[in-house]
Amino acid sequence: MFVDNWRRPPLPAQFALRVAVLGGIALVLFAIVFLRLWYLEVLSGDRYLAEAQNNQVREFTVQAPRGEIVDREGTPLVENRTALELQVETNELPLKGKRRQRVLDRVAEVADMSGDRVRKEIRRQTRELPASPVSLRRDVPYELVYYLRENQNRFPGVSVERVHVRRYPQGDLAAHLLGYVREVDRDDLKSPPYESLSPGDMVGQDGLERTYDSILRGVNGATRVQVDAVGRPTGGQLSVREPRAGNDLVVSLDASVQEAGEAALERRSLPGAFVAMDVNSGEVVGMGSVPTFDPSLFARPLIPQAEFDALTAEANNAPITNRATQAVYPVGSTFKPFAALAALDSGDLTPERVISDPGSIEIGDQVFTNAGEVAHGDVALTQALQVSSDVFFYTLGMEMNEATDEGGPLQEWLFDLGFGATTGIDIPNEGEGRVPTPEWRNDWYREGLTDRPWSIGDNVQLAIGQGDFQANPLQMAVAYAAIANGGEIVRPHVGLEATDSSGQVIQEIDPAPRREVEIAPEWRQTILDGLHGAAMEPGGTSFGVFGGYPIEIAGKTGTAERPPHEDQSWYVALAPYPDPKYVVATTIEEGGFGADAAAPATLEILNELLNVNPNRVEDVSGAESAVLD
Repeated sequence: MFVDNWRRPPLPAQFALRVAVLGGIALVLFAIVFLRLWYLEVLSGDRYLAEAQNNQVREFTVQAPRGEIVDREGTPLVENRTALELQVETNELPLKGKRRQRVLDRVAEVADMSGDRVRKEIRRQTRELPASPVSLRRDVPYELVYYLRENQNRFPGVSVERVHVRRYPQGDLAAHLLGYVREVDRDDLKSPPYESLSPGDMVGQDGLERTYDSILRGVNGATRVQVDAVGRPTGGQLSVREPRAGNDLVVSLDASVQEAGEAALERRSLPGAFVAMDVNSGEVVGMGSVPTFDPSLFARPLIPQAEFDALTAEANNAPITNRATQAVYPVGSTFKPFAALAALDSGDLTPERVISDPGSIEIGDQVFTNAGEVAHGDVALTQALQVSSDVFFYTLGMEMNEATDEGGPLQEWLFDLGFGATTGIDIPNEGEGRVPTPEWRNDWYREGLTDRPWSIGDNVQLAIGQGDFQANPLQMAVAYAAIANGGEIVRPHVGLEATDSSGQVIQEIDPAPRREVEIAPEWRQTILDGLHGAAMEPGGTSFGVFGGYPIEIAGKTGTAERPPHEDQSWYVALAPYPDPKYVVATTIEEGGFGADAAAPATLEILNELLNVNPNRVEDVSGAESAVLD
């Protein structure tokens, strides 16, 4: 039977709608696929072709050597050496399973490390620097290089590379100032000074290495080679970009002065620090801290945790702490010239004013006594400094006490001289110290951090450098330099100039003074005369040390109470007198009287600084001093 299909009834409207929708969707999908293919083939074809070709090429970074650091006479303090380093490219290791484990066990064996340690370092370094090879051991022997080349199929991704490593020809000399170099931190890569770097690049992490990193750091080179599908080189070099070495840094240190200062401290077998500085330019000729550390420790790719912890452990006196700039202490009688300046400026004191010193003074309901309860009689400022009369300065502290939040003339002068703030030296991580004020102590009292509010006794104690006042040797050197140079608050610095590979100076480093304070010539001379008498005249607190010195100096002892520790020894010298060129500030923890420890150490530093033959120094150790301050 014949059926006339073309005359059958039309499709239902709902079914026709579905067919139309599905057809439209199919058309849209076809259009998307067509447009995507057109984009990939026509618009982006050249780019993807270039990327495919780049997959056949691998770029190896060629590390640039850093510039050297030399002292003012050209003595090298930091150099470079080439080391062989065992590295692992983690992306070339077997992904997982027993094969990866076997490879890592072989690596542990040749690295002379435990398998657990190798895996731990791979996890840690990959997490911190995912794009960099993992460094396992440095200064490996050439025998290992040959062995790995002969057995490369058993050590995929394992190689020995030449790297530039910092070398310290003077050992641990000036370790706290020089700093060290490590791989750039991931967080630092986000900051402007390091944004052009890549993970694994080496940068200064502390000291001069960090401050002048942009000068010392060179520009890495690169070598491009063709590789196969698994990243193995298949041919020669395609291109080479040579690295550019960093510039050299000339510093103000004198290696002989630095060595003399560190040796003088080490002979006392107690923690301490010293600063030797030009009073006019702020150039630091020497700065040391004891105990010290071996900076070559940081040249290793891996630092055992126990060794790193030992650097910061209080049980070891925290060798990595730079006591010259970071530690702060009470300063004892070395403070007295600052109290004199404040009193002279306030009008409470003139150079001729005489104050009676019977050995003690009663202020309020408290009796304040001289060291050793020695009575000095009637003294003016010059003699008060020479014999270190506490009663004289207790009186000034009482007269300058003001109940305002900021304190009185004494606090104002201390802030002007730079205390309670950093000096701006080009060494990171300075301590600020503390200038006690009524506001500061009263805030502490309200917060329950001390047992009483401010009283007149606080200003009395402050006038002799005791109580809550804290400073470091560098701050003391800067303040004494202001007295010596007539009022300039210098900005201390260690960097002098940057030079290129040919020795040409490309940058001079000479920061201007931060500010000036008004010190009348008469005040300056009176204070210097008192400090000269303290060092060079019979009855002076350090005459027993400097009485026979062939070069005239001015100096002040200090013995600071520092509970629960034994008394701290201080000495600050200005030399030569009467127009000083240098200041030397020395402190020794638990060293006792200033004349017993810090002053003899300062003598050794001055011998080198002033080119004095120790055999020319007359022995006056038995000479009588007014009091061992």
